[in-house]
Amino acid sequence: MVSSFFFYGWWNAAYLALLIGSILFNYLFGILLSRGSHKRTLHKCLLTFGIAINLSLLAYYKYAHFFVHELGSFLERDWEVGSVLLPLAISFFTFQQIAYLADAFQGKIRETGFLRYCLFVSYFPQLIAGPIVHHKEMLPQFAKKNIYSFNYKRLSVGLTILALGLFKKVVLADEVAKLSTPVFDAATQGIQLTFFEAWGGALAYTLQLYFDFSGYSDMAIGLAALIGIQLPLNFYSPYKAQNIIEFWQRWHITLSRFLREYLYIPLGGNRRGSWRKYGNIMVVMLLGGLWHGAGWTFIIWGGLHGMYIMMNHAWRSLLKKTRGKLADLASFVFIYRMLARSLTFMAVVVAWVFFRADNASDAVQIISAMFGGNGLSLFPAVLEQSGLSGAFFLEYGIFFQGPFYNGLADWYAGGSLIVVLLALVFWAPNTQQIMGKYGSVLNTYNGNPEVVNDNEGIWQWAPTIKWAVATGFLLACSLIVIGARQNISEFLYFQF
Repeated sequence: MVSSFFFYGWWNAAYLALLIGSILFNYLFGILLSRGSHKRTLHKCLLTFGIAINLSLLAYYKYAHFFVHELGSFLERDWEVGSVLLPLAISFFTFQQIAYLADAFQGKIRETGFLRYCLFVSYFPQLIAGPIVHHKEMLPQFAKKNIYSFNYKRLSVGLTILALGLFKKVVLADEVAKLSTPVFDAATQGIQLTFFEAWGGALAYTLQLYFDFSGYSDMAIGLAALIGIQLPLNFYSPYKAQNIIEFWQRWHITLSRFLREYLYIPLGGNRRGSWRKYGNIMVVMLLGGLWHGAGWTFIIWGGLHGMYIMMNHAWRSLLKKTRGKLADLASFVFIYRMLARSLTFMAVVVAWVFFRADNASDAVQIISAMFGGNGLSLFPAVLEQSGLSGAFFLEYGIFFQGPFYNGLADWYAGGSLIVVLLALVFWAPNTQQIMGKYGSVLNTYNGNPEVVNDNEGIWQWAPTIKWAVATGFLLACSLIVIGARQNISEFLYFQF
């Protein structure tokens, strides 16, 4: 616990008091709520007050500037909030403790030790960017005596997962970021993007975020495994999803769980008719978007995913009404599954543009270029080999200046990197599949059994010399890249 506090205070010692104060407040309120009946008006008021304090703290640090600025613009007033530094991990430890208060109110709390509660909130492997852990997952583990003893199995498995995660972050995610950043910066500067540049930037950011978040999730799980603690799975090949509902069962799994259990279900879930269900979905996804950041781009991103999920539910309802005819077709036609996966991936890519862009107009500019709004730029050699006149192509918005004439990045090498990373995303086994035989050390995916690959063979990890060399190689590559880099690259989810 002391080490976790030191870890957090190393970033900014002033905000360590904020974390400790939040822990003390929620622990005391948890005790008060757990000692009464959830049917009593007093305890309902206490729960409401406790949640309000947590959300008010989050709102001040994360959203005060945004709301004051937007309100001032609406009222034509020059209102501004002074500089407010966003406390590290405030979204994560706030959500964890709101869940704790809700469970205490319902009488679900069994472990009430103060020191273990402090460790539950501040546990350093997952404190900064998740996963959003549940008290019933963590507190019983802290009581186990074997976590304080040395274990070769935990050491080898934990180091392997840590090495995989670090490689994903510093070698893969940070390298492909060199392609995405210039494109989004160019949009901000008003530079007209070509078709290929827009798609290259969007796909590069899609891959950057994937390997960045996947890498962090692996590192958190690996660090915890070294000590003998299991963290809940937070990431499981989301781009392999065949629909957007499945995507959210694989991407930021613990956030999806929190939103479902503590927001969607209390709002009524799907128990009050289709229209109410769709309304609840949209509210949850809009708030989920706002949780990621204080800006209209995040709200639009959440709204897009809300719309996607509603369409997905409507499609499922249509399949049921056909009495299985379309469902039977979908169950065995390979082409259907590939189309479903491709459509889901494309929808996610478009939404990520809003997630990354500085403002909505920049996002619209990039998406417009992605769908031919600025025409299609090709190599001049294509015109020479086609035997047709340039006027014929220009009539259809196709021009010949080279596909990457803005010179935003080295797209010839970058395109190859994007193709390689896409192949890894769609066909390579993920960390949980590679380490699948060691379920006692890490959690594995428990969603749709059809998407779980047992991964027997060459990619199945084992405590052998071969895997030790491979792990050492990945770790060495990561450390060399870190040593050669002049600027420190933070995890993208640190800002949330």
